[in-house]
Amino acid sequence: MARPRTPLLDRERIAATALQLVAEHGEFSVPQIARALGVQTGSVYHHVDGRAGVVELIRELVCDRITDEALTLGPWDRALEEWARSYRAAFAAYPRAIPLLMTTPVRAPRVLAHYERAVALLLAAGFPEPQVMPLLTALENLVLGSALDLAAPEAMWEPSPDTPLLSRALATVGPGRADTAFDLALAAFLSYARILRGGDYAP
Repeated sequence: MARPRTPLLDRERIAATALQLVAEHGEFSVPQIARALGVQTGSVYHHVDGRAGVVELIRELVCDRITDEALTLGPWDRALEEWARSYRAAFAAYPRAIPLLMTTPVRAPRVLAHYERAVALLLAAGFPEPQVMPLLTALENLVLGSALDLAAPEAMWEPSPDTPLLSRALATVGPGRADTAFDLALAAFLSYARILRGGDYAP
């Protein structure tokens, strides 16, 4: 019997199926992936290193949407801003993957390469080495929190007669609350990063 021209199973199909399961249910299992692909569970394990391997495939698939060229822009703060915006957009497309990916160690080579370039950018900009990872972690927290906020309802509060100030504040926001909040937080982050770097901060 001739082999099918298109392989029944490969890492790309496994990653796409797992990500779809996460997008729909917030979780996945290897048996679920196998059923969706019409193969035996053992066949999936021939292509990935267990559940952790699938998580890394999902991570690569989501992070492939990040514009890596942003980190090559200049100056450093513009590069970091563009990277953050691209990072947010990538994860906003799959908000239910965020808890899964942010609670497991990063091992995927292509994703580690993103962080390597970000570290190199900050070091080249003159940031002391002990500040680099706290800065990147803070930026990542900002980005991923905002990506989740984009998936939330536009009106996250249901004010009552007992909260007139909240009611009035909400009435002034208008559409795009999550985007406005992200712009504010990112601007504040970059301003403080300039203070840490020293010498080019203008209040």
